[in-house]
Amino acid sequence: MKKRVLGKSGLEVSAIGFGCMGLNFSYDHSLSKDESIRLIRQAVERGVKLFDTAEIYGPFTNEEIVGEALAPVRAKVVIATKFGFAIDPKTGKTTGMDSRPERIRAATDASLKRLGIEFIDLLYQHRVDPTVPIEDVPAQ
Repeated sequence: MKKRVLGKSGLEVSAIGFGCMGLNFSYDHSLSKDESIRLIRQAVERGVKLFDTAEIYGPFTNEEIVGEALAPVRAKVVIATKFGFAIDPKTGKTTGMDSRPERIRAATDASLKRLGIEFIDLLYQHRVDPTVPIEDVPAQ
């Protein structure tokens, strides 16, 4: 598998990444948790190193699946996740955008727990929140 370095960070990723959204979110058909884990692990075996998820996928459940699937190979992969939506934690309903610094911190802490990891390799804004000046969106 060819590799790429992202920007000036030195973060090396596979040229092909695995977008995990479709495992259990957005499409008419979802894979079971076991099927999803098996598919992610097969991708790792084939050289995929970059896995992209988000708190909104599920919501929340996609990060749990990705974290469980990648736990045995955590040191060999890059996990990317995203913030930026306002999600009601009880209903899972999206109520708009929210990129206030305190929401980003809360979303990041929750993502770390769901993924079962100590750090997120690549954290980025899923959608721009028009109510928060981009200068106020801290680099995490």
